[in-house]
Amino acid sequence: MLNETYTLANGVKIPKIGFGTWLIDDNDHAAAAVSQAIKVGYRHIDTAEAYGNEAGVGAGVRASHIPRQDIFVTTKLAAEIKDHDAAAKAIDESLTKLNLDYIDLMIIHAPKPWAEYDQPDRHFAGNLAAWQALEEAYESGKLRAIGVSNFNQTDLENIMDHAKTTPMVDQVLAHITQTPFKTIQFAQQHNILVEAYSPFGHGEMFKNKKITDMAAKYHVSVAQLGIRYLLQLGLLPLPKTVKPAHMANNADVDFTISDADMDQLKKMPRLTDYGQSDQFPVYQDTLS
Repeated sequence: MLNETYTLANGVKIPKIGFGTWLIDDNDHAAAAVSQAIKVGYRHIDTAEAYGNEAGVGAGVRASHIPRQDIFVTTKLAAEIKDHDAAAKAIDESLTKLNLDYIDLMIIHAPKPWAEYDQPDRHFAGNLAAWQALEEAYESGKLRAIGVSNFNQTDLENIMDHAKTTPMVDQVLAHITQTPFKTIQFAQQHNILVEAYSPFGHGEMFKNKKITDMAAKYHVSVAQLGIRYLLQLGLLPLPKTVKPAHMANNADVDFTISDADMDQLKKMPRLTDYGQSDQFPVYQDTLS
């Protein structure tokens, strides 16, 4: 599965499963985790300016000695940046921190600054200004693809209606018990690949007996069931772990969930909490 790819709207190939690095905020630890993930077979690494580990991620990629063109690196423009010049500067800073000649995919981290996530203003003008900087970097060859994260249909339409380039990716919170079907359907209708972060609901899925029973039925782990569920929806999951055995297990998903069981998983009641992750704006917004 780690060798399989989706094709973005511009023809760029992207591995179907990525390795997430959120909360690995020490550069040395990030470099070690990325190096190990690449040894396991991952060829898609996801980071962000906000994670504070771009330097470590870049170091891990370079230390792998895998040809650069064979590793897909994603980073994210900080959610707080809603003007053109600051976005252009931040893109160059990410290139410097990663110490790579180009970035495969760069996305706007969120439609709103994190501190304003509970406010109604969706920053349409600011997102367009930041998007213009991404378009320019894409056209100059600094970025191979551009996209967004945490954007709903209204946010996507703002870009699609007023910019030259439609986002190629929308990265959203998605897992069993929390699947934003409306956003996914709209994105897929417009050839926007949907990536799924927190594919295990920050571990809360492992406490759900119906999910554990379903995993047992297929003789797989809950993590494997969660990854396979997302893949069968046409999504790109981004699991995160620093344990090599879990890295390998998360990608060992060569099985098929039946249509009946997929329907059951789609209809499972939503989570009522994300444990310690409740504090993060996206999770607060989802639970509310």
